Amino acid sequence: MPERNIEFGKYGARGIKGHEAVARQLDALAGYITTPVTVRRGLLARLHYLTRTDHARTAARVAGLTVTDRTLRAWLDGRRAPSRRNLERIEQAYRTVRRQNIARYLTARLNREGRGTRVEIHPLNQSGVDRPRQRVVEFRTLNVRRWDRIVAAWAAGDDPELDNAWIDQVVDLGSQWGQYEYVTNIGFAA
Repeated sequence: MPERNIEFGKYGARGIKGHEAVARQLDALAGYITTPVTVRRGLLARLHYLTRTDHARTAARVAGLTVTDRTLRAWLDGRRAPSRRNLERIEQAYRTVRRQNIARYLTARLNREGRGTRVEIHPLNQSGVDRPRQRVVEFRTLNVRRWDRIVAAWAAGDDPELDNAWIDQVVDLGSQWGQYEYVTNIGFAA
């Protein structure tokens, strides 16, 4: 069984880690607010999402948005504008809370009552590798039935755990799983 790649890209191959591609796809499924936080409309949408209930306010504070209620009201009323650092905190808190809120729904949709979800794995890009060193790495599909660890690690923002959870699923490809540690894209829908 192959081990994890140590010197990826040494001969010119390009790609990203599989768990990063999975996180990117889960982010796309999460349906974040598309208007940037730097625009008033985007800022208000995020602040309303983070402050509409007591539970949301508590989650926002845990996620790092530690401003007073008076400051929040001033931002919502338009009397003051948040600093660049606070805009980053608002965006990070919004993404964290959104991930936590949608995690249970995504897990149920992806598990599909034990049937799982078909995942398309697009292999790494070898166009920069000299011809004698190129490997034959094909497009693969895999049916992932257990998404619980993957979605939980994604929601918590725990990259090492997400990597381990993803590798545990990719091992189902058999002895070729090491060829799919780095990919160009991973696609699935919920």
